[in-house]
Amino acid sequence: MSAAQSTAGLSTRSAPPKDRPGRPTPARIAEILAVVSVLASYGRHLGQTLEQRAVARGFATIARFFGTVTIDTILAHLQRGLMRAIALERMLLLRAARGRDLRILAPRAASRREPPAEDVPDPGQTAGSAPPETLTPAQAAATQAAAAREAAAAEAAAAREAAAKGAGERLVRRIARNEPLTLDTMPRMEEIEAEVRSSPVGRTIAAICRDLGISPSLCDGMFWNRLFDAIRLYRGSLGSLVLDMKRREQRFEKEAWKHPGLEWPEESREGIRRVLGFFIGETSADRAAAVAAPGAPTAMAAPAARVAVAANGPPGATGPP
Repeated sequence: MSAAQSTAGLSTRSAPPKDRPGRPTPARIAEILAVVSVLASYGRHLGQTLEQRAVARGFATIARFFGTVTIDTILAHLQRGLMRAIALERMLLLRAARGRDLRILAPRAASRREPPAEDVPDPGQTAGSAPPETLTPAQAAATQAAAAREAAAAEAAAAREAAAKGAGERLVRRIARNEPLTLDTMPRMEEIEAEVRSSPVGRTIAAICRDLGISPSLCDGMFWNRLFDAIRLYRGSLGSLVLDMKRREQRFEKEAWKHPGLEWPEESREGIRRVLGFFIGETSADRAAAVAAPGAPTAMAAPAARVAVAANGPPGATGPP
């Protein structure tokens, strides 16, 4: 029997399927993911180097933006900030997988004004219907009944929306309390994810910044501009973030007298670089140039991790995606 006869009726082996090109990440989500990645890298790095920094000169430069020098409190905030960053990243990746980009929404108005009296439609008249005086009694009754049903349905929908929004806001307020927070009272990841889902992206980024002690003075200028836009364009309050940092600095000044050996925080950019070893969000080229400068400091080596997510050394950053 020939080889052709022995293989008759057998299906031929097809070529292996080619890998399909992945769907590109939407542009706005990619930008937010890049910002969150820098924040999380800094949080992991600071969590790993915190004990070493606490006994080094200039620790107040970092601690003042947490409002305390208590290590456990700072670690708890770092842990929650990393959990929020992970939850936000997961949510954004799921959205990107559906092909949906973020939308830049207009800021919410502080208050809503009632429409002028002349613009309020008559309850007995719907859009496009004849004036009530041209309707028969039966038609007028039917029109009023339909308007009443529409009003009841709209009221019920508004009540459901208000209840859901109120529950989400109560959850956010309960989780977002800055004090007291310890490693023992850390919210569960499910609670963090629920908070992130019910909050605008900009508000979540601002909450991450609070937890990680992010201040403009610690950031590279270009990165701070990107962070500023990420909070402002997606309904976060940059003013509230800056005010909270000021309040923490005031709280820190009241606590500092209890630690007579603690040096005052560095205020100059050169002093901050000397303490931190870098600015948050610096590009690799900027950092290499700073390290190559005569007398420039290097970032501290990381001891054993105290936070859930392992650090990968000093945080790196790239330019805009």
